[in-house]
Amino acid sequence: MKIILASGSPRRREILKRDFDFEIISPKIKEDKDHYEDGESLVMALAYEKAYQVAKNYKNSLVIGADTLVMRGSQPLGKPKNREDAYNMLKSLSNIKHRVITGFALINLDKKIKYVDFESSYVYFKDLKEKDIIAYLDTGEYKDKAGSYGIQGYGSNLVLKYEGDFDNIVGLPYKRIKEYIEKING
Repeated sequence: MKIILASGSPRRREILKRDFDFEIISPKIKEDKDHYEDGESLVMALAYEKAYQVAKNYKNSLVIGADTLVMRGSQPLGKPKNREDAYNMLKSLSNIKHRVITGFALINLDKKIKYVDFESSYVYFKDLKEKDIIAYLDTGEYKDKAGSYGIQGYGSNLVLKYEGDFDNIVGLPYKRIKEYIEKING
């Protein structure tokens, strides 16, 4: 079965290409975050919406959608609006443990397949000094990243340790998705 990744994320692309050939089609959705009670519901709904939007036009393909969110307590931290927003997010994460949630959806409309789930991991930030935050922001890596950092790049310098699935923190819980794909392919 043909696989389509409904994401423009280069990080998700790198993770999925370990074992699978796939096409990339980036959906255009409005990421409305105001109508959900919790982070899990939000990321699963957005992942489903991304996958479904692509699946409508590729009914015989297995379409994978994903959405990642950083949670500081009960406060969701999405992608930063600008450098100042990124600075404030990183400062708020300094010296604390936070949760990274990735929702994912696998859809094949012809075979009536729909799996929607999420994975959580925890990241502990170092006690960040202003110079650490500024140096990180100067890399530009914070752009288009939930919580304003990428653990797989320069952002690893901000991290003391993590618990859980590293790929989930990057943006795609690969082990779980691979299990679903293998289950679908029998």
